[in-house]
Amino acid sequence: MRPARIVALVIGCVLALPTIALLFGGGALGVGYAFARDDDGYFEVTLDRLETDTVAIGTEDLDLATDPASPDWVIDALDADVRLRVTNADTARPVFVGIGPEASIDRYLAGVAHAVVTEIDDDLEATYRTSSGGDAIAIPTDQNFWVASASAVGTAQLDWEAVAGRWSVVIMNADGSPGVATDVDVGVKVGFLVPLMVIMLAAGTILAVIAIVLIVVGARHRPEPEVQPVGTPAPAVAGVHPVRFTAKLEPGLSRWMWLVKWILAIPHIVVLVLLWIAFGVLTFFAAVAILFTGRYPKGIFDFNVGVLRWSWRVAHYASTGGIGSDRYPPFTLEPTPDDAVTLDITYPERLSRPLVLVKWLLAIPHLLIVGLLNGTSWTWWPDDWGRFGFDFGGGGMLGLLTLAAGVVLLFTNTYPKGLYDFIVGLNRWTVRTVAYVALMTDEYPPFRLDQGETEPDPDMAGGPVGYPEPPPVVDATV
Repeated sequence: MRPARIVALVIGCVLALPTIALLFGGGALGVGYAFARDDDGYFEVTLDRLETDTVAIGTEDLDLATDPASPDWVIDALDADVRLRVTNADTARPVFVGIGPEASIDRYLAGVAHAVVTEIDDDLEATYRTSSGGDAIAIPTDQNFWVASASAVGTAQLDWEAVAGRWSVVIMNADGSPGVATDVDVGVKVGFLVPLMVIMLAAGTILAVIAIVLIVVGARHRPEPEVQPVGTPAPAVAGVHPVRFTAKLEPGLSRWMWLVKWILAIPHIVVLVLLWIAFGVLTFFAAVAILFTGRYPKGIFDFNVGVLRWSWRVAHYASTGGIGSDRYPPFTLEPTPDDAVTLDITYPERLSRPLVLVKWLLAIPHLLIVGLLNGTSWTWWPDDWGRFGFDFGGGGMLGLLTLAAGVVLLFTNTYPKGLYDFIVGLNRWTVRTVAYVALMTDEYPPFRLDQGETEPDPDMAGGPVGYPEPPPVVDATV
C-alpha cells in the first residue's frame, strides 16, 4: 500500500471519530427536544429531598456556576432559562429560594450553620458539607443581592434567565429558622438547542462525507504486479492456519539495549496509535461489507494485515514480542528483507455473513487467555455495599516472561532459546485470536500452543500439529 493511501486512510479514520460523536450528539439532542421536554419546553429533573437541621442549603459551584475564563457571549448565546420549583415539607411554613452572586451569598451565610451541596450523584441524591455556626440569620427576603428569588407557602417557583457569572442557589425557610426540608424540581430550557442540533448534524454530515471519501480512496484496491519481496511468508499451504506468524532470534543481542528499546520505539508507538484507530474503524466498515456481500474489501484487508505486521514487528523489538532483535524496525506496513518477525494472513475469498455478528462471542475463551497473556488480570473483590465485581489491571504473562528473558540476557549475555520459543508461541496464539475477532478469517483459532520460530509443518503426521511423528519401531529380531 502506497504512503499516500495510508495517510488518506488514517486521516479518514481519525475524522470518523468526531463525525460519529457529532452525529450521535446531534441525534440525541433532536430526540431529547422532541420527547423529553414538558409542556412549557423545559427539561426537568426531580432531586431527592434536600434537608438539613441548619438554617440554609446552598450550592457549591455546581450546576449554576460558569467558568470565569469563558467569554460572556458563550452563556448568553445559549438563551437558557432556569426554573426551580421548591416545595416545603412543612406545607404550612413559607419556603424561600434565591439565586445570587456566589461572593455575596458566601458573605450572607458566613458565621451561621448551613449545609452546602457538593455533589449530585447518578441517583439524584445530594452529598453535603456542613459549616458550623450560629442559628441567627437575616431574613432572606430583606436582602437586595438576589438576581432572582421566590417565596411562598407550600411551593415557590423561581424563574431566571441565565447570564454569565458565578452564581449560587440558596434554599431556606422564609423566616430564616433552622430545619429545612424541601423537594426540588429543576427545569432548564435552552433556546439555542435547535440551532445547536442543526450545526452538529450539518458538521457531522460534512465530516462524514470527507471521511468516507478518504477511506474509500485509501482502501481502494488496485491490482499490482506480483512481486514476492524477500522475507514474505510462503503462500498458504493446506493444513496450515491462515494466520502465519514467524520470528527469528537474532544472534549476538546486546546485554543492555532492551532496557532502552521502549524509549527508542516511542515514534513507532505514536504512529501505531493512529494506525490502530484506523484499524478499528476500518474493521467496522469491513464488517458491514461482509454482512452484505460475504467479502472482506481487499484494500482494507491488506491495510489491517499491515497494521498487525507493524505492531508485532515493534513488539518483537521492544516489548512483549520477545525483545529478540536489536535492528530498529522500519516504518512500513509491508514486509521487508530485514524483518525478524513476519506475519501474513491468507486473504479469504468468501466469509460467512452470520459469523460477523457472533465471532466476538465465540472468541471469548480465547480473549480471556489473550487478556492474561498481554496484560489483563482480574481480582474478585467485594465493594462497599457487599456486592462482588471484577477489578481489571496488571502486567500479563508475556510481560513477565520477556522481563525474565531480559534479566537473563543482562547477566549471562545469553537469551534462553526455550523461553524465546515459548514467548513466540504465545504471541502466535494472540495474533490468531486478533485476526479472528477482526473478521479476517473464519477459521477458529486452535486451542494449542505452537511454539518455535516457524509455523508447524503440515506434512508432519500423527500427534498435535507442530510436533513430529515418533520414529517407527524397527523389528531387529533375526
